[in-house]
Amino acid sequence: MRIIFMGTPDFAVPALEALHGAGHEIVCAYTQPPRPAGRGKKLQPSPVQAAAESLGIEVRHPTSLKSVEEQERFAALQADVAVVAAYGLILPQAILDAPKHGCLNIHASILPRWRGAAPIHRAVMAGDEVTGITIMQMEAGLDTGPMLAKATTPVDRKTSGELTAELAELGAQLMLETLGKLDRLSAEPQDDAQASYAPKIDKAEARIDWAQPAEAIERLARGLAPFPGAWFELEGSNGLERVKLLRAELAAGSGAPGEVLDEDFAIACGSGAIRPLRLQRAGKPAMDRAEFLRGRPVAKGTILP
Repeated sequence: MRIIFMGTPDFAVPALEALHGAGHEIVCAYTQPPRPAGRGKKLQPSPVQAAAESLGIEVRHPTSLKSVEEQERFAALQADVAVVAAYGLILPQAILDAPKHGCLNIHASILPRWRGAAPIHRAVMAGDEVTGITIMQMEAGLDTGPMLAKATTPVDRKTSGELTAELAELGAQLMLETLGKLDRLSAEPQDDAQASYAPKIDKAEARIDWAQPAEAIERLARGLAPFPGAWFELEGSNGLERVKLLRAELAAGSGAPGEVLDEDFAIACGSGAIRPLRLQRAGKPAMDRAEFLRGRPVAKGTILP
């Protein structure tokens, strides 16, 4: 098939590579423009741009698709289908209608649950037991289009980062299967009454509130790992220091919220307690609890703000 690929982050790369490897003709890859990154703030191409260029695929990165000129350029590619995976721009109706089979989205949830920008984070933070991929026929609404295929995976104790990598591969394979039988599939409408929304993670959500139940804090840590990272503050020689909690386990004990219960860093929550498993100090690499405590002991009885 003649395919326009539209995606930006690492999540989208496995699908691009799988489609190319399966022999589909990727006529163009659309992605977000290069952004400043790193110490020198040099412009860095998106992961999709880097992957597409390595495969010899033409890359376009318009800042908008609203102009008639951009829509005409898109339509002139005469694609059979556009495959979209975390692209980052709203697709106007003219773009949705241009390919023969429209635009198909690889969405990282079991729709209609978790429509929106952060479905993986929200699934982990909410304690969902199962998540997955939905291949959806795109329409003007936010992730409201009819569904063509689904695949599931257990959340278990995975972080958002681990789930993102797993779902990227699952989505790539499911899209290949979907395209292989596209003419024979019947789209299933979503039940809007069952829909839930997954808004972008707000910075204020990342600060740990020790008054919350231990289970919620453990899920928050996994849900925001590795980025942006749930965090708390710890008193140091230079005042309060921000520490990211990347993974934790439930622990025995109780006390005032934020109270350190033992020398092995069990921390009381609103109900129950957690014990950090992996932490990261500002400007330092992530490390296991034992290594962290060797360099930064925390006394029993300390109250974390």
